[in-house]
Amino acid sequence: MTTATAELLTVPEVMARLKLGRTKVYDLIRTKRLVSITEGRARRIPESSLQAYVRTRLEEAAG
Repeated sequence: MTTATAELLTVPEVMARLKLGRTKVYDLIRTKRLVSITEGRARRIPESSLQAYVRTRLEEAAG
């Protein structure tokens, strides 16, 4: 999947997928653990960024 065709998720969609609150998701964005883009007031998180975050957390838990 290329960046141009990557699915962009809203913050509420990421909240639902990770089962986390809004503040925690924005904290992950602020600390650059989740990459996001902003267009005007709309913030979107590429699905690949979400997958990378989950993969990293799994590796941390296993290590």
